[in-house]
Amino acid sequence: MTGRRRINGPSGLTFSPVYLEDEVASSRKQSRTRPATTTRNLFLKTGVAPASSGSAYLEIENPVGSFNVSTSGMKLVCTVHGPRALPKSAPFSPHLVLSTHVKYAPFATRQRRGYLRDFSEQDLSAHLELALRGVIVGERWPKSNLDVTVTVLEGDHEQEMSRIQGHGDWHMMNVLSGCITVASAAIADAGVDCVDMVAGGVSALVAGSNGQSPSVMLDPVGLETESLLGGCCIAYMPNRDEITNLWVRGQSLSSDVLLQTKLVHGAIQASKASHCVIVGELVSSAGITENIRTCSGRPKNVEQAVRYGYVTGTDFTEGL
Repeated sequence: MTGRRRINGPSGLTFSPVYLEDEVASSRKQSRTRPATTTRNLFLKTGVAPASSGSAYLEIENPVGSFNVSTSGMKLVCTVHGPRALPKSAPFSPHLVLSTHVKYAPFATRQRRGYLRDFSEQDLSAHLELALRGVIVGERWPKSNLDVTVTVLEGDHEQEMSRIQGHGDWHMMNVLSGCITVASAAIADAGVDCVDMVAGGVSALVAGSNGQSPSVMLDPVGLETESLLGGCCIAYMPNRDEITNLWVRGQSLSSDVLLQTKLVHGAIQASKASHCVIVGELVSSAGITENIRTCSGRPKNVEQAVRYGYVTGTDFTEGL
């Protein structure tokens, strides 16, 4: 007899999941298959939440095609609500009040997340707000607010690889880059006035083998790199050639200006690849079928250039 308020368990025999951490740790020896100047494939789709003013979904492919690792790439969804009027009790603001929230879903990682934001999520929210504040034209929306919410649906792969490799929270740069990209697409889908399309990009400084000088790697993943010397996450507007947010980490970068310059330039090239995906998806969603110029500089049709929102490893070797 089953009770109305009783939680009935499964009728058959079940076992708790067992994670093969040894296999995951052994797969870290796999080398990077794509060139150092190539980014991972992206999938971007706008208009996924009709109830919101604007929305976007971003998926980044799994960097390693290994069947031993039963995880996929990062998945993020962003919803934008507004601009809408502030409450009458709120003080007058001549600019748009921007509110950003970055939250991991409880099922996004192996270790279940709480419903309240922790310190890392608050830090990501602050970086995202700084990156978007320099893009939105706030003077056109006085006494109004705009809520931008980014939910990480799946981000366990890069976090687990960073933990195994001993890189700490280096994966947060990749998460922030994805948040900036998906939030920019959602804001554009909402029709909010912006000066340009901002996109996120990440680059890392990897120690050279056999005494060689360090090299810059675009779109790094903890599984593919064993010795990270520094990292850079950037929010970049290609048309205006401006940076709205810059996050640099690394102890060996404070004294070498040349390495800092190369690292920032690599992050800019990575952000240009994400910018092409945003523009391509917005053009495709608007129904424009005229020829556009893709990232590689060759004019192609929209369907050929950004089919289903993908950009397949465009090579950005200029200046590296």
